[in-house]
This record gives sequence, structure tokens and C-alpha cells, in this order.
Amino acid sequence: MSGSHRAASHRRSAPARGARSGTEQPQGRAAARAAGRRRKAKQRRTRRFTAGTATLLALAAGWFTLGPGRTFAPTTASAAPDQQPEVVPMQAAEARTDAPAADRSHRDRLTAIPGLGADWTAKIPEQTRQLVVATGKDKNSSDSTVTLWTRAEDGSWQAGAAWPAHNAYRGWTTDHRLDDLRSPIGLFSLTDAGGRKADPGARLPYDQDKSFVVSGQGFNGEQLAGSFDYVVAIDYNRVPGRSPLDTSYPQGAAKGGGIWLHVDHGGPTHGCVSLAEDRMVELLKTLDPALHPMIVMGDAASLAA
Repeated sequence: MSGSHRAASHRRSAPARGARSGTEQPQGRAAARAAGRRRKAKQRRTRRFTAGTATLLALAAGWFTLGPGRTFAPTTASAAPDQQPEVVPMQAAEARTDAPAADRSHRDRLTAIPGLGADWTAKIPEQTRQLVVATGKDKNSSDSTVTLWTRAEDGSWQAGAAWPAHNAYRGWTTDHRLDDLRSPIGLFSLTDAGGRKADPGARLPYDQDKSFVVSGQGFNGEQLAGSFDYVVAIDYNRVPGRSPLDTSYPQGAAKGGGIWLHVDHGGPTHGCVSLAEDRMVELLKTLDPALHPMIVMGDAASLAA
């Protein structure tokens, strides 16, 4: 635009000096009102833009605050428009991918006891909920391992700790005889307990008697004293419901007897299974006649058959 045109335009629109024009004043008010309307419209557009931007920012902030694994509840018209939409967390089953604690513990339960063959498993009475498994290293070894297994209502088995143990000097046999220095292989009930020491809290009937005593040395020169401080009778060739000291042998004396779980003296036994004293105490406190405890015992190969 040229400078002369700007000057001419200015001269045409300017009123005479000192004059009050009756038409110029209304025109100025109309122009002011128009300018005011333009400003209000701009403010409304600015407010709408600001509100929309704030909503997007709020949603973005909500996403980064809540993150994946959350969801928003649908919003509807409300009498309280300023109320924030309720944030509803996902259900636990949707939010977690690892198994609940109860399911994790269930993984430790087994439908069958490892190392125990199908024939032995089938012989375990249904009512037996506690099973001591004494597994020999091999048929001619005196080293073994004892584990207490517990059966749940659904029939699954759960193992306790594995404890080192000893069995007879010459190992195992399916035809035990008096003084053969082998432990009998088989499945036997556990019904009675006793010992030289006072009852430590046994659940099985407990017979404290000073006759639970032995002296001398074992096969490795170890002292035998204290071996019968705590015992659990293994129902091999004996009458259940009597003290472990009872000498009634239903199959005859030639088949041997007095086969017990007892305190370990650090070496092989004559036919029993022996455990450390604290393990014997734990076993006495755990074996429950209401759960019909039994023991299955033998070398690993025989038990797996």
C-alpha cells in the first residue's frame, strides 16, 4: 500500500477538528460492540480448546499412572458432572499370570510316590494317610533313607524331609529269619511305641519302661547305649496293640521279631531301622493312629518292582 493512499484514507475518515458528529459516535459504538463479540467468540473457542486439551491430557496421565492391567468404567450422564470417572481395577484372575499360592503348593503333591512300584502302591490301604518309606541303598547295604509321606483327601501324596538311616548289617530279605542280620522287606502297620525315656508327646500308645535298654558295641565298634530311648514297633511277626516289648510271635520265633524303628547308634542294626534321636522324636509326635500309619521298607530295587 502506498503512502499517499494511506494519508488520503486517513483524511476522509477523520472528523473536523473540534466538531461533534451525530453520526460518527453511533458508528464507533457499533464497531466496539462488533469487536467485543469477536473477542467473546474467540474466548469461547479458546475455552473449548483448553477443556478438550485438558481431557486428553487427563486421559494420558491416567494411562501412565494406572498402566496396563487397569480399565476405566464406562461413564454416563450424571447429576454431578464434576465427579471423576471411577477407575475399576481388573479382576485378580486377569491381572495375575502366576498360579495362586494354593495351586503352587498343590504342585508338590504327587499321585504316586516316586520309587514305589505299582504293586506296592496297590497294597497301601485306602485309610492309610501316613506312610513311612524306608529305602535301602541296595539289597546288601546297611545304608538307607527314611521319608514320611502324607496322603491328602484327593489321594495325592506329599513328602516330608528325607532322613538318613541305617538298616540291618547284611541288608534286606523277603524271608527274614532269626539272626540272619537282614531287615524284612514289606508293608507293615505302625501301632505302638515306647522307650526308656518319658513320652515326648507321642500320638501312638507309648510304653515307658526301663527294660528298653541295650549295651555293648555295634558292628562298627560304636556304643549301643541309648538306642532304645525311643522306639516305634514295626508290626512284623507281632501282635498289634501291645507294648513293643511283647514277645508273642504269631509266625513263630524262627521268623524273628522285635523289628523296630529306634534311635540310631551310628552303624548297622540286627534287623531294625534306626534314625537320629531328634528324628525319632519328630516321628513319634507326628504318627497318628487316626491316620492309620504304615511303613513300606526294602532296598530301592525291591520297592520299585
